[in-house]
Amino acid sequence: MSRVFNDEPYVAPAVRQRVLDAAKTLGYRRNNAARALASGRTHTIGVVTLGTAGYGPASLLVSIERAVRDAGYALRLVSTLDADPAGIAGGVQSLLEQGVDGIVISEPIDEGAASVGVDVPVLFLGAPPAFTAAQTLTAGTGAVLLARAATDHLLDLGHTTVHHIAGPQRWYAARERLAGWRQALEERGRGTPPVSYGDWSAASGYAAGRELARDSGVTAVFAAGDEMAIGLIRALLEAGRRVPEDVSVIGFDDMPVAAYVTPPLTTVRQPFEAAAREGLKLLVRAIEEPDVDIPPAADPPVDVVARASTAPPPARPQYLDST
Repeated sequence: MSRVFNDEPYVAPAVRQRVLDAAKTLGYRRNNAARALASGRTHTIGVVTLGTAGYGPASLLVSIERAVRDAGYALRLVSTLDADPAGIAGGVQSLLEQGVDGIVISEPIDEGAASVGVDVPVLFLGAPPAFTAAQTLTAGTGAVLLARAATDHLLDLGHTTVHHIAGPQRWYAARERLAGWRQALEERGRGTPPVSYGDWSAASGYAAGRELARDSGVTAVFAAGDEMAIGLIRALLEAGRRVPEDVSVIGFDDMPVAAYVTPPLTTVRQPFEAAAREGLKLLVRAIEEPDVDIPPAADPPVDVVARASTAPPPARPQYLDST
């Protein structure tokens, strides 16, 4: 039975299934306290994350929790506050005092380098390393690739260039989406328009949209978040700019509401599940095989969800020959 529950190799599939079925029937549960005494590990992974109800961080946290559970570990969570002076260092110290085998840093805001000593493996998910650890791992949601795909989608429709409403630049994701937008334009030799900035909210997208609506040369806009894209569309429509007939809009996240706004929003879907699963796979391997070199995380999938808010640019006005 122990070989099955420890997921060891060389167990025939039929035998493994019979053991799992019997355990389910008997209500058997692994005794993690006993396992900790035997192995020297707690089979617990700690997570430090920003305390926010924002769609992206909250969705990633749900995916992390599921991946931790599927890996057979318990989870301990510490939430930080924006501009908290203790921040990541305080959260990590709290987890180490509780006893964890590894730590996930899912902190989306750049708070600077943390001063903390960590003797367990640490996965930085969606952010660069902020301190050193026994083993440092990184994985992400592929924001640069997704932003490039969003921009390329609009360029492929025939737009000469693409304007951008960026998120707050203290957020790693906002920086990566801005970088991906720039890369896509530069690689295709397109002009890079001035950047508008928002704070992820629909209100900030609306404010940026009122400015963009005044420029008749704007035909395509990539907003770094779906809420900002929704506010942008409202501002464009109020200014008499039709979406997508006059201006195409693409967002980022694929929030559940994106399919039900008017017009339904074209967006890029964040691969939260794939990123968390890939990252946790690396972390668990670092915990259980500390002497093995861990390969880099694979790139998550890129998925552009095309809906009704994007289309080819409007045709240039046709003038009659007066000669």
